[in-house]
Amino acid sequence: MLSPAVSLPKEQRRWLRLFSRLDKQRRANLLAFAEFLYQQQEQQDWPDASVPPQIQDPLDIPRPEQESVVAAMRRLTKTFPMIDRDALLDRATSLMTSHMLQGQSAEQVIDELESLFDEHYQRYLNQHSQP
Repeated sequence: MLSPAVSLPKEQRRWLRLFSRLDKQRRANLLAFAEFLYQQQEQQDWPDASVPPQIQDPLDIPRPEQESVVAAMRRLTKTFPMIDRDALLDRATSLMTSHMLQGQSAEQVIDELESLFDEHYQRYLNQHSQP
């Protein structure tokens, strides 16, 4: 816990207040989503237009037998580091929300996330294989 002497900006105090009121699973979901957004931001800072991109293959990270939606997002983000996360953001957020708020099964959401990442990887291949 922060000491009262530490002065945080109003927005950060609000985030901490909201975060502290969430249950354990929702905290994990929020952190995973924040990590996803941060990785997306970092990726936008990487491209060097003077160097032609080389096609990257997905990493071989197998799907565990039991996996949460949050863990699946982490796994897929690591599996497909070459994919533009901006293009995924809306649909991935929608899928995660359907699980967290609407009760869609984790297995079904993970299947859809895998399809989404694979679809975007195919687009990536098409974009980078053309001269």
